[in-house]
Amino acid sequence: MMSRVQKGMVAGFVATVAVSILEAVNVVAGPWIQPFPSVVATLIGMEGNLLVGWIAHFLVGTLVLGALFGVLCPRVPTQTPETKGIVFAVSAWVVMMGGAVMFGDPRMFNAGGGFAVVAWMLATHIVFGIVLGNVYARLMEREKRAKHGDMSGAAPAH
Repeated sequence: MMSRVQKGMVAGFVATVAVSILEAVNVVAGPWIQPFPSVVATLIGMEGNLLVGWIAHFLVGTLVLGALFGVLCPRVPTQTPETKGIVFAVSAWVVMMGGAVMFGDPRMFNAGGGFAVVAWMLATHIVFGIVLGNVYARLMEREKRAKHGDMSGAAPAH
């Protein structure tokens, strides 16, 4: 049996992978927009180091946001798991943007990206939230079924 925090971390990892696929396409095919790992590397003072950005992206998405979602999910004021994930992820985006504005370099969104980078990060956070909420809810439901001895799909006794 996994705790809510562990389920959140699993969901956070899966959501981070989903967003990373979008980012990988942006990096390989474009980049059309400044890649999120580049933004993260700049935020932590290692501008241009994509590897550090990717590592930080996975650590934060899995260990910080995933675990925090596991704790906060029951308190998020929406009905469906996906909307809970969106509210949570957009809130994380707001906190990140606030930190970028207060503590980051104003030239952080370079290469003429500006608003497009901010919009891309919001869109990927929404995708992160949808996947996060969905996977978390599936893990909760699976454990609930196992706990109550759900035998759906089992072969009949005779």
